[in-house]
Amino acid sequence: MSDHDAKQTYINFDEYIRQGEPAQRARADAWRVAIGLQAVDGLKTSEYLQETARRNIEGEISIDEARELVKQYYITKTTHDKDDDDKEEADKVSGNISKLLQTDAFTYSVGGLAAIHKAIFEGVFKHAGKFREYDISKKEWVLRGDSVLYGRWQDLQMSIKYDLEQERQFDYSGLNQEQMVEHLANFVAGLWQIHPFREGNTRTTAIFTIKYLRSQGFEVNNELFAEHSWYFRNALVRANYRNLKKGVNYEPIFLIRFLRNLLMGENNTLKNRYMMINPPEEWKMSDSEQVPVQVQDKLGTSSGQVPTQVQDKFHTNNYDVKNLVKVIGKNQLSVKDMMNGLNLKGRDNFLNVYLIPAINEGFVRMLYPDKPHHPRQKYLLTTKGILLYNKKARIS
Repeated sequence: MSDHDAKQTYINFDEYIRQGEPAQRARADAWRVAIGLQAVDGLKTSEYLQETARRNIEGEISIDEARELVKQYYITKTTHDKDDDDKEEADKVSGNISKLLQTDAFTYSVGGLAAIHKAIFEGVFKHAGKFREYDISKKEWVLRGDSVLYGRWQDLQMSIKYDLEQERQFDYSGLNQEQMVEHLANFVAGLWQIHPFREGNTRTTAIFTIKYLRSQGFEVNNELFAEHSWYFRNALVRANYRNLKKGVNYEPIFLIRFLRNLLMGENNTLKNRYMMINPPEEWKMSDSEQVPVQVQDKLGTSSGQVPTQVQDKFHTNNYDVKNLVKVIGKNQLSVKDMMNGLNLKGRDNFLNVYLIPAINEGFVRMLYPDKPHHPRQKYLLTTKGILLYNKKARIS
């Protein structure tokens, strides 16, 4: 696989995302990621899928109608090419992923991870949503034919449950943005290393990661998953590979660079050849490529200091949102509790000026997001909100 992931150019996604209506932009973004992720397994979609996706993006057909059309296309197809099986998988999986990304529903659990795999590979794998029942190894190009040590099949559910619970209980208080990204990199890498399914683990991890980050208030730059899906997979491989005999240790920096681009708006160089163990000299990263482009542009000619923060995506200029974040802090509060903390009496004013903007900007979330009218509904800070709270606490 070259440094440039396999790309499909039939649809001009950027045109829809820049100029389309909000619903068109959301659908185009979902399809862009869905199609781009097929490069993880060296797959490309058909022209028929591209045309069907365009019809869905423009609102001519629903996502379910698009998926049904693709299904019927392969049932009734009379001529068969040698790559039809690969294209059928890519087409059906792309439609399934697009549907997943066009909805906000997300269940953070062992069953939720399995449900994502089932939804992605429905109609493709008979074992969709089922955990593997044997141990695996995979030869990796980036490891020169060696394999990551994956989890034992007997321990899969226990391992997933442990990782999810550790992340659920993790206290982000006191972390800055860089530390937060490093922690998220370790969480995502650890979850992927379990490799619970026979096939499709990287695509499942990518969708789970996108949905989890969204649930924590982050505005995810999905374009990176679309254009650098193969890099994402190789970065996961390097983060989980160690061979002391060969002098190779775990190397999470590649995944951290990907996530810094994803969440912090940096522009770190993402090239697959830089991740190969013991690469030839011409494949090594140059000193200038070690620093994000935005940082290079901002470097002062006299001081030469690298700014600690290239682009602050965890800040808000909304004074009311800041105050609400400060009131909530590390607590879980009801609407009444928050209003008391702000010395407010008008519920509608509180909802429209404070709570709804804070939720929309990704700083606050519901304790029971699937049940907005839960009788014991409370609100707490997202990971993004905690980072803003940490910053305000340090300043004050």
